[in-house]
Amino acid sequence: MVHGGWRIAVLHGVGTVSKDRLDIAGNRAARKYPLRIQLLRVAWAAGRLLFRCIPRPCYAPRRMLLRCFGAKVGRKVNIANTATIYFPWNLEVGDWSAIGEQAYLYNLGRMAIGRKVTISQRAHLCAGTHDFTDPALPLLTPPITVGDQAWICADAFIGPGVAVGEGAVAGARAVVVKDVEPWAVVAGNPARVVKRREMKG
Repeated sequence: MVHGGWRIAVLHGVGTVSKDRLDIAGNRAARKYPLRIQLLRVAWAAGRLLFRCIPRPCYAPRRMLLRCFGAKVGRKVNIANTATIYFPWNLEVGDWSAIGEQAYLYNLGRMAIGRKVTISQRAHLCAGTHDFTDPALPLLTPPITVGDQAWICADAFIGPGVAVGEGAVAGARAVVVKDVEPWAVVAGNPARVVKRREMKG
């Protein structure tokens, strides 16, 4: 299935591959990242330790550290020190957004989070997968976008290539593998629309 120009094989693929056909050696030998990214990964391994050591209320130093590693982080963004950001250089976060305790941003691909967005505790945004129809299981890095004022609730999973619309809500422990329309509330596994989000006042 083609989704936003990417084949999301793990989530949408069909067919089977014999265990005798898998080429694990080929997968491990493949050069998945250029040298520049490999060096950044080594540097960020140290940077991530510093990120975690910055006391929780000290959001500004964490924003500055992420920017040093190429992240585009807006004003008044609050990111918990226990959040995991895999590749800062693939991250963009708009003004006044928040990323909670133990949130996991597996942003092998580009991850764009809008303004006034809440990413709650232990939410998992996964912008990386593999094409399981290819014996070498090549890496795929479909982007994730989260629109302004959206809320990704506790323990929710947002899959590769998914776009969460403006103002949408992914309920607690929802498994979201398809785009979410603006101002929709989705819940369940797989996530389905359960209502519309209507703001009071």
